Amino acid sequence: MKAAALLSFSLLCFSCSQQTDKIDLSGSWTFSTDSMDWSRVIELPGSMASNGLGEDIAVGTDWTGGIVDSSYFFKPSYAKYREAGNIKVPFWLQPVKYYKGKAWYQKEVVIPDSWEGKDISLFLERCHWESRLYVDGKEIGMRNALGAPHRYDLTGKLSAGKHVLMLCVDNRVKNIDPGENSHSISDHTQGNWNGVVGDMFLEVKPEVNVSSVKIMPERLAKKVSVSASLMNRYEKETSVVLEMTVGNEKVQQQSTLKPGKNQVVMSLAMKGDIKCWDEFSPSLYDLKLSVKDAESGETDVYTERFGFRDVKVVDGKLTINDRRLFLRGTLDCAVFPKTGFPPTDVESWKKIYTTCQQHGLNHVRFHSWCPPEVAFAAADEMGMYLEIECSSWANQSTTIGDGGDLDRFIWEESERIVREFGNHPSFCMMMYGNEPAGEGSNAYLTNFVTTWKERDARRLYCSGAGWPNLPVNDFLSDSNPRIQAWGQGVKSIINAQAPRTDYDWSEYVGRFQQPMVSHEIGQWCVYPNFKEMAKYDGVMRPRNFEIFQETLAENGMAHLADSFLLASGKLQALCYKADIEAALRTKDFGGFQLLGLSDFPGQGTGLVGVLDAFWEEKGYIRPEEYRRFCNSTVPLLRLPKLIYTNQETVKGSLEVAHFGAAPLEVTSTAWTLKTKEGKTIASGKLAHQPVGIGNCIPLGQLEIPLDKVDVPSCLTLEATLGDYANSWHIWVYPATVQKVADEAQLLMTDRLDAKALQRLQEGGNVLLSLRKGSLPAEAGGEVAIGFSSIFWNTAWTLGQAPHTLGILCNPAHPALSEFPTEYYSDYQWWDAMSHSGAIEVAKIDKNLQPIVRVIDDWFTNRPLALLFEAKVGKGKLLVSGIDFWQDMDKRTEARQLLYSLKKYMCSDRFNPSSEVDAKDLSILSSAKNQK
Repeated sequence: MKAAALLSFSLLCFSCSQQTDKIDLSGSWTFSTDSMDWSRVIELPGSMASNGLGEDIAVGTDWTGGIVDSSYFFKPSYAKYREAGNIKVPFWLQPVKYYKGKAWYQKEVVIPDSWEGKDISLFLERCHWESRLYVDGKEIGMRNALGAPHRYDLTGKLSAGKHVLMLCVDNRVKNIDPGENSHSISDHTQGNWNGVVGDMFLEVKPEVNVSSVKIMPERLAKKVSVSASLMNRYEKETSVVLEMTVGNEKVQQQSTLKPGKNQVVMSLAMKGDIKCWDEFSPSLYDLKLSVKDAESGETDVYTERFGFRDVKVVDGKLTINDRRLFLRGTLDCAVFPKTGFPPTDVESWKKIYTTCQQHGLNHVRFHSWCPPEVAFAAADEMGMYLEIECSSWANQSTTIGDGGDLDRFIWEESERIVREFGNHPSFCMMMYGNEPAGEGSNAYLTNFVTTWKERDARRLYCSGAGWPNLPVNDFLSDSNPRIQAWGQGVKSIINAQAPRTDYDWSEYVGRFQQPMVSHEIGQWCVYPNFKEMAKYDGVMRPRNFEIFQETLAENGMAHLADSFLLASGKLQALCYKADIEAALRTKDFGGFQLLGLSDFPGQGTGLVGVLDAFWEEKGYIRPEEYRRFCNSTVPLLRLPKLIYTNQETVKGSLEVAHFGAAPLEVTSTAWTLKTKEGKTIASGKLAHQPVGIGNCIPLGQLEIPLDKVDVPSCLTLEATLGDYANSWHIWVYPATVQKVADEAQLLMTDRLDAKALQRLQEGGNVLLSLRKGSLPAEAGGEVAIGFSSIFWNTAWTLGQAPHTLGILCNPAHPALSEFPTEYYSDYQWWDAMSHSGAIEVAKIDKNLQPIVRVIDDWFTNRPLALLFEAKVGKGKLLVSGIDFWQDMDKRTEARQLLYSLKKYMCSDRFNPSSEVDAKDLSILSSAKNQK
């Protein structure tokens, strides 16, 4: 066997004094992938990839992770990326080197004489995945934790002197399949790395020692209890003195320990007031537990930090320390592009949590994985609420509840995670994992939740992220309360319903008794930030971004990359604002979990973050802007619509969601309605009672006549409550659209028929407005347009609509002079995007420059237009992918935009720079027009 093939070698040896209680194993190890060639050296902590070891990426690389869109393997457009030397995969970040299988790591250690007869253990903070340990060629055992350290008891197996440790790490999925897309193992996220990271050491303890401690703070009783697991290595009973200290308080207890493991319970009453732990005041206490052995006189000391906090469900609502709790969360999907494995230094986690808090969040869900110890420690210090999962997404490649190996693994993983990290006050929630499948899954998860609720009441439990909604759950994780559901396409609220801010999820939430946290809301995409590519100087490379950048250049739009990013980013932020505010408006809601504050670069490339994969800004929204609609206190507006004429009155209400540390004494809310230039149209104050804890708290009614608005305007309605403010855009257009002088010179048509072509040949002006659904596939008719940006991405959703990322235009273009806009989509474009087709202008003439572009999916990067102009013969043509025929009496924005276009076409400024032959426009006139 390979373990017997140990070769003699000389490595760094340790000079140990009598006081040494640890031997650090970090540094150089000899390395092999077949255990017969030990000529290579690897640095640990680290992975094969971080050491530049592994195989080059090939088309046939045996990845871990599902591939929904397999077109990469056969599509001609990907052919050049399948060639040796230019392998680029579009599914996820691509490691420089890749290896899947067994890898062997060896190191010589010197055990000091003082360790003889003591309790000796090996600690490996994070292995990926299965480890198997050999000492001097003899197998000691196997560990397969994904979310907890690998610990080996080496008592009696390491005598004083030299020994060879050999570790076999295997990162293959074998009999235990957590789910090929689980973020604990998948190449979609951190990567399927092979190695050991974090602390690595041998540790010695006295014959009588503390092996683990469960800390049980009782906030109301002002008491802390511990259930300590004590080890007695003697072959006889021994007497011990236990001492527990917290701050200035101390208690002692004598016990007799039998040989082996012993369980001892102690309690300590706290005098005076105690400080509680939460997001606003994350107060921590240091607990010290010492056990002194009467036999040897030696003392073993255990120390750990904890906090006094109660997270509960009271009357169907989440609470912390008897105060309402609203979770404002994001997912951590184990995306670490520099290293390919999770950081084990506290500063890295503080950076992530600081960024979350800067964006108004108080919660992180770890999607199908569990982070290292420092992630909990940083969250404790900063007051972040964590939801932890047992390393599994039992779907696609696997199921649970079948009585198989995975069922057992999840139980064992949950026990390891709670044993290692259960004392952290930030560890507030636990689930089995994500979106389970399996005929027996409900019964299995019911037992899982029931058992953990009985075992450990220090946190809340739920069956799984997304589903199922089981009666036993403390709270529910449900994907229904969001403005775009998986598979809804353009039938979702944000795409199918005219812009408004008065919807919420109360009707759906009211069907259940438990508090509900909305699952993976958002998923709103943004165009790739190609400037981000320079950051990938670690083990990962953004080959997916390289493909997208190259296809953009091939389609003649490389110069628009930054504009596409910023314009789509503004739309993305608007979609997130709508999603988050709907959650905050929902009575007695438990909170939300964004699929990502930061990008998810796998699963077809899910660019769903306002931050990149490094948790850094992209340039289109600042944290302080984000906090206006995502915070502990957020003023909210309920309006039945956002588009008005100047003969209407804005009628709505202001309210607030306040989940702060204490009620607000503020008794009035100021509001203003201003123009873009800062001119105040109306303003006022609303008197109300002091604001308590909760949401749907009324601040007052609004009734604002708009008769003073005599020009088309985008107005900003802002509400200010103490230090908190929020704002919304509304649009006001003249109730009666003016007639355009000389409009009779225009021919408006829905087809380029003989009459229209004749008008152009005679030097006339033609406005071609294509009816919705009439654009042929070869001209862009296959592109599904909606108002919102792309949901998740089109590759992973098999082309779910919409396929576009909003508009890009020059707001100063004279064609838009009577239709106020910025360079990006806002709600005044909802009507146009909902009644249009995206014209693939390169099919007509690659030199055409649209007046209003539609930003295409980054997988296709087609030049798309809503509006473009061209000279045709002696005449001038403006082509509109927007349907200006259907229900125009009901479409305020459409009437205004059409007026703006007609006014432009009847002016001297209508002078297209591009010329197009009439025959090249036949691709449009071949459409199936409908009267």
